[in-house]
Amino acid sequence: MEEYLDYLTWVARRIEELRIQKGVSAREMSLALGQSTGYINKIESGRALPSIPVLIYICEYFDITPQEFFNVESPAPQRSKELLREIEKLNAVQIDHLMLIVKDILGKK
Repeated sequence: MEEYLDYLTWVARRIEELRIQKGVSAREMSLALGQSTGYINKIESGRALPSIPVLIYICEYFDITPQEFFNVESPAPQRSKELLREIEKLNAVQIDHLMLIVKDILGKK
């Protein structure tokens, strides 16, 4: 049962993190999803849990897949997708330079 509660907390925090990254209020997001004004606030405070269809709408709202939503190793999946779209516009030499920068930031050689 404790793991279930941790999962509920994780889902609530994930939605809150993604919403903040998107720069929208809980009210704005609730209305955009066609829900009552306090719906997202109820989820984030642990008083409600989205149904599977609503969770899919939430993922669409964030422009991510459910797989990306549940990927605990990706703290900012929206930004990662945006970055990948920009990287795809680079040529091979530019990508090599970018890789060196990323490795430097991460402290890898």
